Amino acid sequence: MASSAVRSLVLLLTIAAAIAGALSDPTPLQDFCVADLQAATPVDGFVCKPPASVEDDDFFSRAIAAAGSTSNPFGVNSTRATVSTFPGLNTLGVSITRVDLAPGGLNPPHSHPRASELVMVLKGEVLVGFTTAVNRLFSKVVRENELFVVPRGLQHFQLNAGAGDAVFVAMFDSQSPGLVTPTFAMFATKPAMPMEVLTKTFLMGEDEVSAMKSKFAAF
Repeated sequence: MASSAVRSLVLLLTIAAAIAGALSDPTPLQDFCVADLQAATPVDGFVCKPPASVEDDDFFSRAIAAAGSTSNPFGVNSTRATVSTFPGLNTLGVSITRVDLAPGGLNPPHSHPRASELVMVLKGEVLVGFTTAVNRLFSKVVRENELFVVPRGLQHFQLNAGAGDAVFVAMFDSQSPGLVTPTFAMFATKPAMPMEVLTKTFLMGEDEVSAMKSKFAAF
């Protein structure tokens, strides 16, 4: 009986480990695989550069060193250091984004289908929140050097809750976390989302939906 219980426990732990491994980027099979951004992109990740052509600068990036412009209706700028801008990240399962928020600025509700997100505020005060599958909201005002984590795939937002500018970095357990913003996914698609889908989804008339779509025409 005891040995059977041990076998069952080992099996459960093995399954749990397999599931956990499936929820993150694959483990690399070599020391590094610097992305060859000029090569054709396969299904997952980028082709490796020949080791002889890899340089020190492939493992260095200034992608998030400078603040981005927040002169837009949302008052936000996201500067990403993913594998497409930082080739040394290829196969390593990590990436980072710098987000600048003007006073009152909002990083609109969005999700990352391939990554959890760890937020660290560098300047100011940021209200960070996410919603669950049962529509529960978890949120917290995060201040300098404090952290807030957003589970994989859940809708979340960041709002500047302070009087001045705010800056935070978002760290991901994927080299390419992906980004889905519902408002753009509904109102700014090409080709356009069918009008009937939008009117029934938002319980609006066509004129109201058209007015909403016009606000996203420039994006």
